Amino acid sequence: QVQLVESGGGLVQTGGSLRLSCAASGRTLNRSTMGWFRQAPGKEREFVAAIIWSGGNTFYVDSVKGRFTISRDNAKNTVYLQMNSLKPEDTAVYYCAADVSVVRRSGAYWGQGTQVTVSS
Repeated sequence: QVQLVESGGGLVQTGGSLRLSCAASGRTLNRSTMGWFRQAPGKEREFVAAIIWSGGNTFYVDSVKGRFTISRDNAKNTVYLQMNSLKPEDTAVYYCAADVSVVRRSGAYWGQGTQVTVSS
């Protein structure tokens, strides 16, 4: 069983930055592809970013490329999402996921989510 706990969400103005963290427990995830997804009100959940176990390959949805950076610390079993130049359209609940399939844009384990709100 895997438990994922996100933190770092909040309210920020347009152009601001936030850093999300996802702490994993229950299983060592240093061989797992980890990812972030988001769901805005009235919309389906959307893939945001993923990082393979070694940290050498990362993947992003086009709308966040150049603004968001995913990283991981396998020693701490933690994944991060640094979000810069935030826009109102980035407002959503952000979810961390483990055992992510980049091809299917899905995950096997999910956190409870953290709210990110970007004001205009």
